[in-house]
Amino acid sequence: MRLRQKVIVLAIAPLIVALCAIALFVRQQATELAHQQRATIQRAYLASKESELRHYVALASQSIGHLVRSGRRDPATLAEAQRILASLSFGDDGYFFVYDMQGKSLMHPRQPELVGTAMWDWKDATGTPTIQRLIERARAGGGFHRYTWAKPSSKTQAPKLGYVVPVADWGWVMGTGIYLDDVEAALAQVDAQQSRNIEETLLWIAGLAILSSVAVASGGLVLNLRELRVADAKLKALAQRVVESQEEERARLSRDLHDGISQALVSVKLQLEAGIIRLAGSEAQQQAARAGLDRTVEQVKSVLGEVRRISHDLRPALLDDLGLAPALDHLASEFGQHAGTPVRFRQEGGMDALPEMAGTVLFRIAQEALTNAERHAGARHIEMSLERRGRCLTLSIVDDGGGFDADSIAVHPQRGIGLRNMMERMEAIGGRLAIDSSPLGTRVVASIDLKEQT
Repeated sequence: MRLRQKVIVLAIAPLIVALCAIALFVRQQATELAHQQRATIQRAYLASKESELRHYVALASQSIGHLVRSGRRDPATLAEAQRILASLSFGDDGYFFVYDMQGKSLMHPRQPELVGTAMWDWKDATGTPTIQRLIERARAGGGFHRYTWAKPSSKTQAPKLGYVVPVADWGWVMGTGIYLDDVEAALAQVDAQQSRNIEETLLWIAGLAILSSVAVASGGLVLNLRELRVADAKLKALAQRVVESQEEERARLSRDLHDGISQALVSVKLQLEAGIIRLAGSEAQQQAARAGLDRTVEQVKSVLGEVRRISHDLRPALLDDLGLAPALDHLASEFGQHAGTPVRFRQEGGMDALPEMAGTVLFRIAQEALTNAERHAGARHIEMSLERRGRCLTLSIVDDGGGFDADSIAVHPQRGIGLRNMMERMEAIGGRLAIDSSPLGTRVVASIDLKEQT
């Protein structure tokens, strides 16, 4: 996987994880809220049904109240009371029933076949003894009981809420009930609506996650493309600067070879040819030839010195043979003799086993800094120090020249090539380069972490 793809994935992955966590939290909270809302609606429905049942039973009690208060218990009075209760109804499936305290059905207008049947041991679809529970509620003074019972209108089992009260004078259990299938249907509709709401919320979150991921991916792609173009431009500029540096170095070598060594060798050649001719002549010509050859030898020595100087500029042998510190010391001495500006070199700390690349980079930075001080700063004195503290190796070059604006030169297209080369050399090995310049002088500090170089 490429770096830019990794960046996009690392940007999108936390977003997806966060949105998934939010979705799970929202779903959990919505589910809990739905359960609470369902329970609230159910309680409200049941409270309404219970109040309705109390009202119906109270009306039924009033309907037979005059017969109960009469104190009569004869069959005619009881039959009249049953007739009145059987005539009372509400809705399609609302009716009253009467049992005795032993569970025998005394009156049931919708299921007359049950009248006279002992139903003490009857149980509903859930296995609960229905009649026993109703009689228990009546003996306790009246109360509610939920059970399942055949619905007269549909002949199917349905949940029912019954309410019974005792008729103590006659030993009756009188009551009625309301079927709760409409309540269950309403609650099922509420559940379905809440499920749809939760699904819609999760779909919105999923859509938001997709849009956010697309936005992040698009932004990352645009940023990568932009950074790629910038990197390509920098790479092209760097390649151009490398080519320019190579051409400048070749041009300098060409000038040194042509203006110095080539002309000196031509002069040596002419002097040798003249000397050879004079050696074949008179005594005086032979003496002149020997004097000319002596001058030729001195000139050859000068050419050799020039060759050593050029070779030293390309790659100092001291850097490979003795190490960085002696090479910098020799560079300071040689620069002082060549430029006329004294350079004081100071070393602090051990310089054993330095990485070759680190030594080469610091030597080149010292060369560039001294060259800039000679060409542009007009410095009268230069101090160069090499310090090693633990794993940190630091090279400092300080001059008292006129200074320059480092920021403006660093971005100038035609100037500052040397400074950019120094920075790029340090970046290539993971080092740090700091340049502080003012009218009082310039300070160049190059630092390398030796642990990263091992």
